[in-house]
Amino acid sequence: MGTTASQLPKDLLSEYQELTFLTKQEILLAHKRFSELVAKEERSSNSLRVPMEKILTMPELKSNPFRKRICHVFSTSDMKDGSLTFEDFLDLLSAFSDSATLEIKSHYAFRIFDFDDDGTLDCRDLENLVNCLTGETDDTRLTPEEMRQLINNILEESDIDKDGTVNLSEFQHVISRSPDFVSSFKIVL
Repeated sequence: MGTTASQLPKDLLSEYQELTFLTKQEILLAHKRFSELVAKEERSSNSLRVPMEKILTMPELKSNPFRKRICHVFSTSDMKDGSLTFEDFLDLLSAFSDSATLEIKSHYAFRIFDFDDDGTLDCRDLENLVNCLTGETDDTRLTPEEMRQLINNILEESDIDKDGTVNLSEFQHVISRSPDFVSSFKIVL
């Protein structure tokens, strides 16, 4: 397979460093990991996409309850299939890196939690969010009354304009009061 550095031109490496929150070493490691997910016969293609199913086998995502949403949010595929190019993969890693700003992290977290991609977190999005966090087994699933109460509490705390949804600025306001958010929103290769 050769060395990782020889597979990523210096000018491209510099460009990726400028456009992401990643270091040179992190980009090279990301390239190595991404290349390992690609079938050998496809490695010469420049517009290479790795299917979501292969991305989800990575240990860093395997147990994340939002793994499929993460792939969908960072995928630039016209097919909306969650497949990732190397640049999509770098964007994902950059947003989850320790160096990413609170604004970047909260923006992507909001998009991940916005299951219907309508730009707001409504009751259905919040229900999906809670189910992802608690698991959807009989032992962990909330009763309809518990779910309703929890969603009402979330909206009471977060919905500043009282329209029944949480928009990005309301979400960012809530996140700004949560110091643990930045440290918990990361993926390290």
